[in-house]
Amino acid sequence: MATRKFNRRRFLKATAAASTTAVFAPYISTSHAAGKLEVGFWDHWVPGGNDVLTKMCNEWAAKEKVEIKIDYIPSQGNKNLLTIAAESQAKSGHDMLAFPTWWPADKAKELEPVDDVMKDLISANGTVSPLMEYLGKHGGNWVAIPATPGSQIKGPCGRIDLFKQHAGIDIQKMYPAGAPPDKALSDSWTWDTFLVAAEKCHKAGSPFGIGLGGTTDSVDSMGALFGSYGAELVDAKGNITVNSDAVKQVLEYMKKLVPFLPPDVFAWDDASNNKWLVSGKGALIMNPPSAWAVAKRDAVKVAEQLWTFPTPRGPKGRYQPYLPFFWGIWKFSKNKSAAKSLMRHISTRSAVEKMVAASQGYDIPAFSKLNDFKTWAEEGPPKGTLYNYPPKPGQILSISAFPAPPKIAAQIYTQAITTKMVAKCTQGGESIDKAIAWAASELQGFMRS
Repeated sequence: MATRKFNRRRFLKATAAASTTAVFAPYISTSHAAGKLEVGFWDHWVPGGNDVLTKMCNEWAAKEKVEIKIDYIPSQGNKNLLTIAAESQAKSGHDMLAFPTWWPADKAKELEPVDDVMKDLISANGTVSPLMEYLGKHGGNWVAIPATPGSQIKGPCGRIDLFKQHAGIDIQKMYPAGAPPDKALSDSWTWDTFLVAAEKCHKAGSPFGIGLGGTTDSVDSMGALFGSYGAELVDAKGNITVNSDAVKQVLEYMKKLVPFLPPDVFAWDDASNNKWLVSGKGALIMNPPSAWAVAKRDAVKVAEQLWTFPTPRGPKGRYQPYLPFFWGIWKFSKNKSAAKSLMRHISTRSAVEKMVAASQGYDIPAFSKLNDFKTWAEEGPPKGTLYNYPPKPGQILSISAFPAPPKIAAQIYTQAITTKMVAKCTQGGESIDKAIAWAASELQGFMRS
């Protein structure tokens, strides 16, 4: 998860050095580009990540003769969300602001359309997934552009040695660094295979650490499973569809999986799975590379055995849990022209590559042509451990609660309806039908709110 909880995301003190070469986006300076610009970025939890972005912004400001003021707003304590809400109400504040996943939809009517910027970025950097349109495009217009800092994928990170020893799976051979996946092995990497591997690792004393609490890591893990089975709680038109065979299949699956997980996973927060893996107890978690990075600093022998690779495939495909950030411009901004110019500048290939390097591979760009940077191939130990972290062809980027209308989906997500359903039918003594009936009642409440 991208929230800046230092105890959950403690990172290496050393950061990748950023290039000093400035690359400017194609923009013609006019009198409208001058003046002042106030920008609020997400406060990156990786030390040095902010420095790279600040340097690029200051270089742009010097060229365009703009007086720029940059604030880094932490998500710890939801300060970033409080800032968004306060500025929306006051109609005053930053010109350009970072918005977490669901917030462009929530504030769509108050955000300046950025279709012209997105047209240029897609032309230069490649297409974006349908998920990005779902989150960033509303009323026919792009209201925010994808931001690289903080955007992440939460696929499996597994122990090379424990998978071989206990599950008989060579995850490096299945998903090698610098080469395409082994087709036979990757085709067989399904949720059924996952269940068998989980049982074997559990019996060997090294269980998978899949959280089932109410925080984002748990919700995102379940989102990938639900999506890969085509299990929707609410469809794109806003109809409640939770009482389906697909949802029942997922809950039946979880009744089989839960006994092989640590007994306290229903109380896990977003620090728990990281700690589980770094401690050496677990064989797999689903997470961005933060746990690996902490292990690289604090438990090198564990880090040397970690490998990040795609999620299992379900009946409807291989769904990768994605949690993106966006940059938007308020309609009350007094310098929209300059804000759009800055968006273009910090979204060039060169700029994005520097941000990825500064985050040591954690940040995931949204554009299809920007997923081949050398950082992912070279990071280690072991070298290439992050090579399969960026999305590859055949993977579906998803978010839990998709494809429900975003304002309903955001409630499903924040209320952790999927993990609560699992808890009810695996821990609460309720039947699957009762868990589904409870969810339907909750969803009806979301429709009325």
